[in-house]
Amino acid sequence: MSTNVLRTADGWWLVRGDRAVPVPTKAVTTAELVADRDAVREAATSGDPGTPVAGLAALSPVTTPCRVVAQMVNYRSHARDSGFTGDIPPAFFRKASGSVSGPHDAVVRPSHVRFLDYEIELGLVMGASLPVGAVVEERDLPSYVAGLVITNDVSARDVQLTKTQFYESKSYPTFTPAGPYLALLEPEDFTRLLDLRLRLSVNGELRQDRTLADMIVRPARALTLLARFQTLDPGDLLLTGTPGGTALKAPPKPVEKIGALLPAAVKWKAFFKAQAKNPHYLRTGDVITATIATPDGRIDLGEQRSPVTAAE
Repeated sequence: MSTNVLRTADGWWLVRGDRAVPVPTKAVTTAELVADRDAVREAATSGDPGTPVAGLAALSPVTTPCRVVAQMVNYRSHARDSGFTGDIPPAFFRKASGSVSGPHDAVVRPSHVRFLDYEIELGLVMGASLPVGAVVEERDLPSYVAGLVITNDVSARDVQLTKTQFYESKSYPTFTPAGPYLALLEPEDFTRLLDLRLRLSVNGELRQDRTLADMIVRPARALTLLARFQTLDPGDLLLTGTPGGTALKAPPKPVEKIGALLPAAVKWKAFFKAQAKNPHYLRTGDVITATIATPDGRIDLGEQRSPVTAAE
């Protein structure tokens, strides 16, 4: 069964129900923590009654700096929302690790961004180096992946679309909330990955709700494709794509064809005029709630709650 740990300013904690006990480790970084599983096991058998989890101020369990890599359009439902038909070639992009924030920190909308969107994603936290040229089979996942976290790939759509710039649009500070828990997996837990259900709500309204069965390129294949050109190290983070239900959706095909005939400035002005009527983009005061778990709770990454604020 997976083991949940969280990180606070005072160090690492092992979660047991609604209480947590300190992990006796000198680990400061995520890479050091996943290398010290003996300390986690010691905490699991400790007689310490622990402290209430609710009283702990959780930080991101993914420490920075680290590599943050993400998969693009990796759920069938998201592909439909985005207007894709037929086969979708696998694609990756990078996010600045400075975008990683805590599970309850505010998502801060930069002053020049009008269309702020959410994307719940399962994050894979590496436990071993993935060298260039590695081929990862399903049975090999426990050798490379230490655990899982909830992530939110927050996106400035007006920057992303007009500049075709994924790196900037997804890398502003606070644009990758992570946690609260890092679920450290045992080898048998990997057989349950497809049962994981991703759910994201805004102000209590359910927006995204899919299991990993909707995923196009699954983790082992994704790591193999990424290893064609990218090394990953322990503590690095791979975001594995988001299901359908984001605020941004492709326009109807006739509208898209007409838009293709217009000058770029005119096209984008018309597109964002229409998007301004879409109530699903994030606004100041909104609260984003995200969960990822199996139905039986064997793997449960906790609940992420992120208020949305505007930059001062």
